[in-house]
Amino acid sequence: MKVETWLKLGVGVCLALLAYGVSLALRSPVVGVNDKAPDFSVVTDSGRRISRSDFGGRLLVLNFWATWCPPCLEEIPSLEELHKRLSPAGVVVLGISVDSDAEAYRRFLEQARVSFLTARDPEARIASRYGTFKFPETYLIDRHGRVREKIIGAADWTEPELFERVRRLSGET
Repeated sequence: MKVETWLKLGVGVCLALLAYGVSLALRSPVVGVNDKAPDFSVVTDSGRRISRSDFGGRLLVLNFWATWCPPCLEEIPSLEELHKRLSPAGVVVLGISVDSDAEAYRRFLEQARVSFLTARDPEARIASRYGTFKFPETYLIDRHGRVREKIIGAADWTEPELFERVRRLSGET
């Protein structure tokens, strides 16, 4: 009888430890405004390895997106326009796609004629470091590596109020 009690107790402790471990694994960090942006390293489509810290002194517009996400596709042209208008002021737009289909990704970029920095992260490792699991989601990161603004969902980056906020932030970096 004693052995049976110890076995039940041992199984109970193991199950409790397993449940605790699973809950820790499922809890992903969520990066918010004023948080330090997690660093990352990714190879751009042009073959250049970059990290968040490479953009010191400039405002980084970090956008997570995918070709299978209709709001993401609607947002891309305005991100392109933001890039064209504010890159001379030091604003860097980086689109990181979580597409697993490399061909669909490449085909879309060619058709849309995207000229801002792009990279593919099919395992969504970078997005998960930011706590991003719905797309699109964009972080405005200042020269100190702090998230100044977080935009959940698609945005029209040419809308005057949003465009002006980005322009002002670029002057602060």
